[in-house]
Amino acid sequence: MNSQPDPSVDFYLAAQSNETRAALNLLRELAGAAHPDLVERIKWNAPSFAIGDEDRITLGVERKGGVRVVLHRGAKSKPDDNFHFDDVDGLAKWPSSDRGVIQFADASAIEGQREPLRSLFSRWIEATT
Repeated sequence: MNSQPDPSVDFYLAAQSNETRAALNLLRELAGAAHPDLVERIKWNAPSFAIGDEDRITLGVERKGGVRVVLHRGAKSKPDDNFHFDDVDGLAKWPSSDRGVIQFADASAIEGQREPLRSLFSRWIEATT
């Protein structure tokens, strides 16, 4: 990641339980390492990673527990422009071709997918920039 940490991210994390914060921090580590130009900020009331003004990876807390990752190409799905991304490990559910969602119960579930997630995040950034 290329910039100074956004203090609003620290504020957001401080409001989370220890378990949720641990899971989010693992995801932040993996997402932040996906590309040197990523900038982390709070958007949609959650940590989000962007290149310029284009958000690509957004994290969140599930209402019933756990955390989620949303892979996207901005706030709204793009019109069908023949975009295709190959999720080789099948980690995400894809409600549209440019929006993938991954849910995790806790940090240990994320740890079990560390390398596939690292690869997925890097390939997602490469495919969408």
